[in-house]
Amino acid sequence: MTAPDDPATTADPGPTTADPGPTTTDPVPATTGPATTGPATSGLATSGPATTGPAATEPGPTTGALPTTVLPETDGGRPGAGRHAREPRTAAYYARALGRRVRAQAPLTAVLVVVAIAFVRIGLQHWREGTTELGVALLLAAALRASLTDRVAGLLAVRPRRVDVLTYTLFGLIVILVSLTITGGPLASR
Repeated sequence: MTAPDDPATTADPGPTTADPGPTTTDPVPATTGPATTGPATSGLATSGPATTGPAATEPGPTTGALPTTVLPETDGGRPGAGRHAREPRTAAYYARALGRRVRAQAPLTAVLVVVAIAFVRIGLQHWREGTTELGVALLLAAALRASLTDRVAGLLAVRPRRVDVLTYTLFGLIVILVSLTITGGPLASR
């Protein structure tokens, strides 16, 4: 047996004409979304897209989407190549991009070349000259940082310009002073 309140045995009474009214105390503003009417909405304004009634199955216009250009689906025999509006990037494009990146870091590259020369000198048992060249590399970094803008200085620009110049200069002078005042050492014993 089934209970009289069982939904399987209760027949659908059909559409009702009585409007029960809103069930919450907060009224739904009519300007927050499209107003749709259908059998389930009873002429009430909804605050979002319609989810019931005949308007729910119809796709609405897309709002807020950016206009896009879709190229043909075949480009040079490759299927699906036309999904994006920009041209494919070539080896020349990547070569130019690499050149721009290398030029953008030219000041740092110059400093690192001096540092590499200094480490070669240190490795060849000329530690005093090598450490002096390390100090010169720091002074070169200070001079480049003082004379170039933040954008052109690249990775030499770590802190504000005055702090960078002061730090590079101070450390460069300390390294040069230490390299010139130390006598002997493990590499100088030969």
